[in-house]
This record gives sequence, structure tokens and C-alpha cells, in this order.
Amino acid sequence: MLHIQHELLRGLADALEALSPGAGTRAAFESPKVAAHGDYAVTAAMQLAKPLKLNPRQLGEQLREALLAQPVYQRWVQAIELAGPGFINIRLKPEAKQQIVREVLAAQAQFGCQADNGQRVLVEFVSANPTGPLHVGHGRQAALGDAICNLLDTQGWRVHREFYYNDAGVQINTLATSTQLRAQGFKPGDDCWPIDPDNPASKAFYNGEYIADIAADFLAKKTVRADDREYTASGDARDLDSIRQFAVAYLRHEQDLDLQAFDVRFDHYFLESSLYTSGKVADAVSRLQAAGKTYELDGALWLKSTDYGDDKDRVMKKTDGTFTYFVPDVAYHINKWERGFTKVVNIQGTDHHGTIARVRAGLQAAGVGIPEGYPDYVLHTMVRVVRGGQEVKISKRAGSYVTLRDLIEWTSKDAVRFFLLSRKPDTEYTFDVDLAVQKNNDNPVYYVQYAHARICSILATWRASGGDVARLASVDLSPLDSAPAQALMVLLAKYPAMLSDAARDFAPHDVTFYLRELASCYHSYYDAERILVEDEAVKHARLALVAATAQVLHNGLHVLGVDAPEKM
Repeated sequence: MLHIQHELLRGLADALEALSPGAGTRAAFESPKVAAHGDYAVTAAMQLAKPLKLNPRQLGEQLREALLAQPVYQRWVQAIELAGPGFINIRLKPEAKQQIVREVLAAQAQFGCQADNGQRVLVEFVSANPTGPLHVGHGRQAALGDAICNLLDTQGWRVHREFYYNDAGVQINTLATSTQLRAQGFKPGDDCWPIDPDNPASKAFYNGEYIADIAADFLAKKTVRADDREYTASGDARDLDSIRQFAVAYLRHEQDLDLQAFDVRFDHYFLESSLYTSGKVADAVSRLQAAGKTYELDGALWLKSTDYGDDKDRVMKKTDGTFTYFVPDVAYHINKWERGFTKVVNIQGTDHHGTIARVRAGLQAAGVGIPEGYPDYVLHTMVRVVRGGQEVKISKRAGSYVTLRDLIEWTSKDAVRFFLLSRKPDTEYTFDVDLAVQKNNDNPVYYVQYAHARICSILATWRASGGDVARLASVDLSPLDSAPAQALMVLLAKYPAMLSDAARDFAPHDVTFYLRELASCYHSYYDAERILVEDEAVKHARLALVAATAQVLHNGLHVLGVDAPEKM
């Protein structure tokens, strides 16, 4: 069906070009707002009517006649109807829709995927500092980042997954101090416990029990291994540097366990400290100064970020000689560009919104050839967790928030991924733990997975009687002429375009919407037509259709990082 669509689209372009030179570029099919109106809608007549000074309905009729005269339309189109002020509705013949079944079964896991485009893209996500377990917000970011990587991969990009974190900042010092006090026998609430300088009334730095666990393992001189580091504790509670290194390695290991439970992997872990030790921060500042994009005022160094659309100039180096947090970000992104990543996507919380303008301003001002709008950003909101009708805010593990591993243990990896991807990233989301464990149609991930398992059960029953699924790709599909069957085939044909649009817009929630719609369409088809009937030709055609449906469900779930079970 997809190759038929491309042929029909070329025919439309030719017809438009004949009506008005240059108009062929307007050739496009839209989905009718009402499915009963047809399979494709064309609005080009209304778009061209004004510049051509013609009545749009009359122009629509001319276009309709031109399409009817084309052999490709005569072969695959059942009817072309003119509606309203100039809409053209195209209704395909059943045999045209049936071709999608062959295309899916032939392509299998590659259905919807594009060829390697030779371009590299770096997606940075999670990037949590190693100061505690990953919370649910990190989980949303992990789900988003991994799904966006998978989407870009389907479109031919060579995807690089990167985790960036600060291993030597103020928060790390606080972590080390908190751990040292625990190792010395103190606890939260004691007079010596670290005080938050921004909130003197608070004595709550890192109060979770995980700090006590780190301290105990440090005193035991244990060795911890993370994906990007390994360290053996000295066991000396006075050795703050050893405590710092051990705590970072310990918590990176804990984060690895969280990510492994979530089935998320990274190609590279990038340390913020390396930007300083390698001189990249100093080099970035020198570039900005040499370009005349900085100035000194009140003992501080400022960036002329207003030259690039920011609402005010930004301090780069404070009066105490330390850099503000966006300066290493500028250096980091220059490094990404120099590594050959012409496309970069950052997945971050909405609290990073204010950094976008100043980072992009710094990159433009540095004059290293980076284009405007680099990098792309996907910002997400935090997540509320509800269990038993009550919001859950406290974790025994973390002390002050629900961790990602808590959520996975309460529900499942699949439920957490699907739920966290089921809304646009910048919309508030409430994760209902009770809904996520239900085994009914109200639970969206169960509903989609059950559709796949239901089909696999049918195919297994048929195989047990001697059926060969591999032969379904060549069976006669003409029996698939009912309305429910055609509706399912039309929806299967929408998968590649949906995938392409979702990748372009960094919108994995579109995949969840599509999968729910496809599962619903399949369940309706199953209720309308029995699959394993006596008539061999009808049975084989219907088996081919449901096998294609299972394949697309599997492909879409794979993009989300969700399993496609064969039994439930």
C-alpha cells in the first residue's frame, strides 16, 4: 500500500503541475476528518484557487478529472469524490489496501524504518549528578531519551547515547561531608549536620538511609564498580577525598542498577570535571573574549547574550573567580560539535528552560560554526505518584522522594515506560500505581500487550495444526474486503508516517497513541470476524492480516522499550 501511495502521490503532483507550473510541490494526502469520507483527502484545489483566480470547486473538478484519467488511479482507486468548497476525497480499492499486509510481512522488524542516512546524532539524557538514587523525574527522562533514540534510529540516524554529570561540584562536596559525618557516627538532626546556606532553618542535606549505607561500606573498605569507574575505599573516616570518590562511584553503581532495571544503556559517560582539567572551559571563555562578546562589570565577566535574543546579559565568571553553571555547558556543546555531532538533542527538566537562551547565545558568540538553534531541547515536567488514592512522596531508600526503582518494583518496567511516555513531555503527569498493575482494558500497556499476545495465541494454535507463518506473506488477500479488515489495514499503513513524524518532533507519546488505536482496531476486528474458519483461503488471508498487526504492535512497543509478550 505504501508504494501505491507513493505512485498516487506522484500522479497527483503531475496533475497539479499540469494545472499550474510549480504547483506539483503542493501534492500531499491528508487523512479525512471523517473516516467514512475516504482514505485520502486532497485540499490543493482550495490552496491554488486564489492565486489562479479560479473557483475552488471548479478547480477541484478539473483536478478530479485529471486524476481519473491517470492509469495509476484507474488501477488502485475505487472512487474520487468532490465535496464542499473543493475537497477531493479518494477511496481506494480493497486490493490497494491489502498490499500493506504483504509489505509488513516482508519487512518484519524493519517495517517503518528508513535506510542509514549517514548522519550522527547525540542524545544526552538522565545526566543525574551522583548524589542519590534516581527519582521518578529521572525515570521520565530515561524513558523519553531512550525512546527518542530508538525513534531516531528507525529514521536512519546513527545514535549516540550520552550521560553527563558533575563529579566535583558543590553537591558532591555536600555528599562527601554528609557521608563523612555518617561514618563518624553522626546522623541527620545532630548539631553538626550540614546546614543549607540558602535555608539556614533546614538541616536536611542528604538524609536518606543510602548515606548510612555508603558510610558503612566505606568503613568496610569495599570496592565499588560502576559503568564508568571503580574505586576501593580507604576506610579512614578522616579521608574526605577518598570518601568523595567512593561515594560518587557507589552512587554511580546505584544509578547503573536503576538504569539496568529500566533497560536503558549509554554509550558514554561524560564528566563535567573533564571540561576543566582538559582546558575546554578556559578555551571556550577565550573564544568568547577574542570574539568581543564579553565585558567586565563590577568585578565579574559578562556575556553579551542579548546580542543573540536573550532578555539580559549573563554573568560568566563571578567575583570569586568561579564560573556560572552555563559556561561549562557552552564548552560541553562546543565539544559535541567538534566530535562531529551536527545534531544534538538534550532531554532535561523544565527547570532548565532558562539555560537554553544563554547556552545557544554562547555557542553563537564562540564563532565555531555552530548553527542557530543548536542544540535541540526536549523539556519535561516532574511526575506525581499516586497509590491507593494518595500521593506518595517519600521513599525509604531516598528519604525524600520516590525512586525509579521503587516504581519499577511496585509495577513493572513495561508499565513505567509506557505510562511515562503516554503524555507530551511538557505536560503534568500523575502515575497511578494501582492502574499500572491492573490486568484489564483500563490499563493502556496491558491493553496493547494483550492485543499482541492474543494474536500470538491464534498463530500458535494454527502452527500446532501444521500451519507455516512464513508462507502467509504470499497468500491470496482478496478475502480481506470487509469494513473491519480494511480499517485495520488502513491503520497499519499509517505506521511509517507516524514513526517519521514522531522522530521529527521528538514525540514518543505519538507512538503510544498509535499503539492504543491499533490495539483497539484489532480487538474490534477480532470481535467482528473469526480468524480460524473452515474456509482455507479466508483463514489464510485473515491470519496474514493479524500476523502483520502483531508485527507492527511489536515494532512500536520496541521503539518504546516495552516488551511484546506472546503469552499473558
